Amino acid sequence: MLALLSTTAIAAIALAAPVSAQVTVLDPITIIATRTEEYATETLAPVSVIRGETLQQLNASRIGDVLFGVSGVSTAASAQEGSVSINIRGMQDWGRVNVVVDGVRQNYARIGHTSGAGSFFLDPELIGGVDIFRGPASNIYGSGAIGGVVQFRTKDVEDILAPGQLYGTTGTLALAGGSGLNTLASIFAASRVNPNVDFVIGGTYRENDPYKSGNGTLIRNSGQNSASFLTRTTFRPADGHSVKLTALLQENDWTSGPPVTGASGIIRGWGAFTSNVAANYRYSKPEDRLFDFSGTVYWNRTDVDSTTLAVNPGFTGFYGPVGNRANYLIDTIGFDASNTMRFDTGVLRHALTVGGDLFKDDVQNRDAAGFGAGYNPRGERQIFGGFAQLKTNYSTWLETITAIRYDNYSLNGNHYVTGAAISTEGDRFSPKFTLGITPVTGFTVYASYAEGYRAPAVTETIVAGQHPIPPFDFLPNPNLRPEVGKTSEIGFNIKRNDLFVANDGIRIKANYFENRVDDFIESVIIGFNPLGPCTNVVVFFCTQYQNIPRARITGFEFEMNYDRGDWFVGLAGHAIRGGDLTNGDPLNNIPPDMVALTVGTRALNQKLVIALRWAAYAAKKRIDLPRDDPSSPGDEWATAVTNSYNLVNLYAGYDINPGLTAFLNATNLLNEQYRQYNYEYAAAGTTIWAGIKYRFGGAQTASNNVQSMLDTQNNQTRNLRASANAANR
Repeated sequence: MLALLSTTAIAAIALAAPVSAQVTVLDPITIIATRTEEYATETLAPVSVIRGETLQQLNASRIGDVLFGVSGVSTAASAQEGSVSINIRGMQDWGRVNVVVDGVRQNYARIGHTSGAGSFFLDPELIGGVDIFRGPASNIYGSGAIGGVVQFRTKDVEDILAPGQLYGTTGTLALAGGSGLNTLASIFAASRVNPNVDFVIGGTYRENDPYKSGNGTLIRNSGQNSASFLTRTTFRPADGHSVKLTALLQENDWTSGPPVTGASGIIRGWGAFTSNVAANYRYSKPEDRLFDFSGTVYWNRTDVDSTTLAVNPGFTGFYGPVGNRANYLIDTIGFDASNTMRFDTGVLRHALTVGGDLFKDDVQNRDAAGFGAGYNPRGERQIFGGFAQLKTNYSTWLETITAIRYDNYSLNGNHYVTGAAISTEGDRFSPKFTLGITPVTGFTVYASYAEGYRAPAVTETIVAGQHPIPPFDFLPNPNLRPEVGKTSEIGFNIKRNDLFVANDGIRIKANYFENRVDDFIESVIIGFNPLGPCTNVVVFFCTQYQNIPRARITGFEFEMNYDRGDWFVGLAGHAIRGGDLTNGDPLNNIPPDMVALTVGTRALNQKLVIALRWAAYAAKKRIDLPRDDPSSPGDEWATAVTNSYNLVNLYAGYDINPGLTAFLNATNLLNEQYRQYNYEYAAAGTTIWAGIKYRFGGAQTASNNVQSMLDTQNNQTRNLRASANAANR
């Protein structure tokens, strides 16, 4: 249905007229660090931002491609599934990384291999921008984010219409070959109807065939189809007021499992339908220092169906017979609101931000004949919290940020096997403090301490049942305690313009952090014991989510960008270590060391852009993983070991005219055989994309001043405060 909707939208909208090309911006504005507008480079926090030109050069097929080379960030996924889980500083799954799409939390979780325990669906072609905050200092964006926050913004009017346009379309038509056949079609249309109304409508359609890895091995069932439909309308009922209504629908279809004779003994067909609906009210006027308000009400549903297509008879007790259907459904409803008040006390300038959020997860998983609902039990979780943050500036060289957050949660469900009621609850205050000093213009050092609080998920608390091969029992744990992350961090920012030649610029952010996590939740192997809790004599062992009293993760992150117009270069990397302080074991989700280099040029009056991206990843050796547990058969971590590898991607785009760009994009240019850590299968070999990106629309006429009016509003509400903050550092 959704594929038909997207195809209809693509066929229905066609407008014409050329527009100007994009330009590189080294100083994007973000609010992710403090909920107040500031330049990303100047934030006193480990923030990374991905915007227009970079997104175009990445030409991402999956979310993991969007996050290529971002320090401190990695992903986990299966080639046989359309979802992905984001890892920040070794923290992933179960909401440790708060993933937000257009203000909507993505809380889908399903126990599975690699990407299941905290993943989400999003086509990269929909993305207009990404903001990433690493560490629990991001707790003003909601409970649970002891790893960080990733905010995805889908395309809005400014991503589709160029300055001077009142209406237009943009999109991509592309075809890929090499490791496998892939196709992509997208179209987005926008209109500034009048000074008070604008809208966006569009969609994507993508088909990926099963691919071959670098050595030519076919990765079975790695193909998938996806489609999406996006609509957004913005109303401005009065000066400074705006109401934004957004709806995003996505459909993903794929098949999982090796041949029926394979180890898992099952092939399943999958279909996922994701709905995001959000209403945001925003009030902001530069002259109003008492009110700078934003509030969002949202609903997210992730509805995933699986159908057994083939099954080894010995596995029917776990997966059901051929034709059995299982459903994994989560509804999340919530709201998020905050207001910033600005005032002065003598020589000190203050911004006091107060806010709160609430969301409820309703998990309704069903499996008619198999045991899928045992691995992923039904239940409800409700979390609410509030925060207050005071940002204070003195002169141009001193800034402090002090914040406190309160979280409260409750969780309810039933034991899948016995039916016994299980419930848990808790609350906590989490502080934050940051000090930044700018001794000379363009150089800032900062230190921060922040705490975060993550309540256990429904599955972690209530999971029960037997795993097929090897046979072991999942045990629920109603006594599971929330995690508390405590991060200390030091870092510096460098921002210099006109460094070597006129109009060039360099931006550097680097930091070292230590995150101590109390009651870290990890899956633990328990040997058979007739006295409990692992009392099933038939199984080899049991597994249960338990609290590790103390864990520690430390690391160094670095990113640099230099741009002089005709060429540019970027460098980023991280080295992260993490371990269980009670037994000395490494933590299993710590990403391998990484360094990434980007070099590019803009030639022929910037009509031709060429960018080469290279990332080197260290090996994940057996010594880097937890020790083998003698209670389980074999070495349960042996298959997680990965070799070091180099990933090289090349992009070339040429502006045929102001509204049409032809591009070639080669991924894994060296055709390297490799598997990313926390990925289930080897990655694709060399894949070459060829396509066009188009932008057509109608220009502003002399009698219609809508665009200039909107530009004035945007300059005031989006740039003025950031510029003022920068000038006052």
